[in-house]
Amino acid sequence: MSGLPDDPLVSAAWLNERIGAPDIRVLDATWFMPNDPRDAKALYAERRIPGAIFFDIDEISDLSSDLPHMLPPPEKFASRMKKAGVGDGTRVIIYDNHGLMTAARVWWTFRVFGHEDVAVLDGGFPAWGKAGYEIETGAPRARMERHFTPRVRADLVRNLTDVQRAIDGGNKTSILDARAAPRFKGEAPEPRAGLRSGHMPGALNVPFGSLLNADGTMKPTDELKQLSTALASKATRRLSAAAARASLRPLSRWRWRVQGAGTRPSMTAPGANGAAIRIRLL
Repeated sequence: MSGLPDDPLVSAAWLNERIGAPDIRVLDATWFMPNDPRDAKALYAERRIPGAIFFDIDEISDLSSDLPHMLPPPEKFASRMKKAGVGDGTRVIIYDNHGLMTAARVWWTFRVFGHEDVAVLDGGFPAWGKAGYEIETGAPRARMERHFTPRVRADLVRNLTDVQRAIDGGNKTSILDARAAPRFKGEAPEPRAGLRSGHMPGALNVPFGSLLNADGTMKPTDELKQLSTALASKATRRLSAAAARASLRPLSRWRWRVQGAGTRPSMTAPGANGAAIRIRLL
């Protein structure tokens, strides 16, 4: 990626040093679960990183689908990015108000549409505020439109049929569920009405919170390696220990290198009514 570190995470200090660069675009990708009363747009309007643009995860999606947050058509994504001033050659930095959660989803979305100059702010808005950097209030600044060329990477997306084949195919594909353990086990209700509790057969649970420090930043390399080892020890007949290690290999692009053999890595995001997308991170 031109001008970005060889890591999908950047620190608040790194961003602060470059916040005024003409090719930098900062996006606020905050989104809250339906059972959370907070309003992401209202928070953005109230306070944000200087120059940040709001990325509406609800609207920048396929609204013709009865499932939430399906990828938007390429032309829609390109149109929304053009209006936001995000175009070819733009370096995109994404953050959220959680620390590190929904920003990762938008990072993946940019990669699906072929934009590689994208990174996530480690620790998000809380890290920015804790560091004492400038916070913008008042009306957001308008951005000059830029041309965005979508180049769809179909290899990063799998549909429900693909996931079913993976489940039926034994241990050739690793499926990880990043939800909290109570939801994975079916002990807690899903935040969306009508969505069944539990998890897909053979999936392993790696709660996204287990990858983070208390302040919302990504855990250091040695702790993530320990997580990989623990995951391998939980492997069942459907997923060998080698496959378990390989399934976490996508995170090597974030913080650590794991030696492993076997399957190509993939992660799965549940959708409404039992639908799912398997996301292969390369």
